[in-house]
Amino acid sequence: MKKLLIFAFILAAPVLGLAQKSKPDAAVLLRDVKVLAADSMQGRLSGTQGNLMAQEYLLKRFQEIGLKTFNDTYKQHFRIDSRRAQVEQATNLIGYISGKSEKVIVVTAHYDHVGQRDGDIYNGADDNASGVGALLAAAAHFTKQPPKHTIIFAALDGEELGLQGAKAFLDNPPVPLASILLNVNMDMLSINDKGELYASGAFHYPQLKPYLQKVKPRKNARLLLGHDDPALGRDDWTGQSDHFRFHERGIPYVYFGVEDHPHYHKPSDDYENINPTFYPDAAALVIDFLELMDNHMDRLPAHTQ
Repeated sequence: MKKLLIFAFILAAPVLGLAQKSKPDAAVLLRDVKVLAADSMQGRLSGTQGNLMAQEYLLKRFQEIGLKTFNDTYKQHFRIDSRRAQVEQATNLIGYISGKSEKVIVVTAHYDHVGQRDGDIYNGADDNASGVGALLAAAAHFTKQPPKHTIIFAALDGEELGLQGAKAFLDNPPVPLASILLNVNMDMLSINDKGELYASGAFHYPQLKPYLQKVKPRKNARLLLGHDDPALGRDDWTGQSDHFRFHERGIPYVYFGVEDHPHYHKPSDDYENINPTFYPDAAALVIDFLELMDNHMDRLPAHTQ
């Protein structure tokens, strides 16, 4: 009887394991944000020494996680020449995890912020060190749980200067644009006292809605849909972050973020104001969605370029 019980437990163990939801390492997640949002990074404005320091930290983290490079480098250099700024060398950081499929999911989060103004450092802990921290957590997850589809992880520069990093990525993509099935963009995930993380994009790409609705709440965070209807005016987030550049190309996207808070684009957007219980669960919701889409992307209709 004892042998039978042990055998039954062994058979049940894989099933039980599948039922358990994974969660990012909260200590690592918070450490990444704390480093990126430190005063020493000087607000990470594109083209500055602080931005370069953030690059160096992220390159180290990409290597630690084990992301693969395109053409032996994580770096994609580009020039910003706009009415808002001129930057001779901005830099996207791009790595990937191979899947069995040639189709690709692109996960993005911008690491730049607005720098210093009138003697104040704008550290951008929520905007968008939090999104980058979650990107690193997702990359670490999929190195341990290999995906079916290739997943590109792109820490983008120049978002605050007009979504320039996303434009550069798509103007010179590391894979054919036709192979990109989905963009998952993260921008501001860590400050919300109501436990609400929004997923924006299903209005434009309704085929994604059933999958977003399958993402179950975590203890301290739940997923809401919205902020993607042009009729909402300023509450429409379609053009508010890097996902918009993918949308312009007809590539489906989901943008994960919190609603604006008093620290948005203020010197008070510091690490100390991050919600340490909400944020890890918010990052986990994004990873849950990525897992779901990795398993079901082939059921969705192909997009047109």
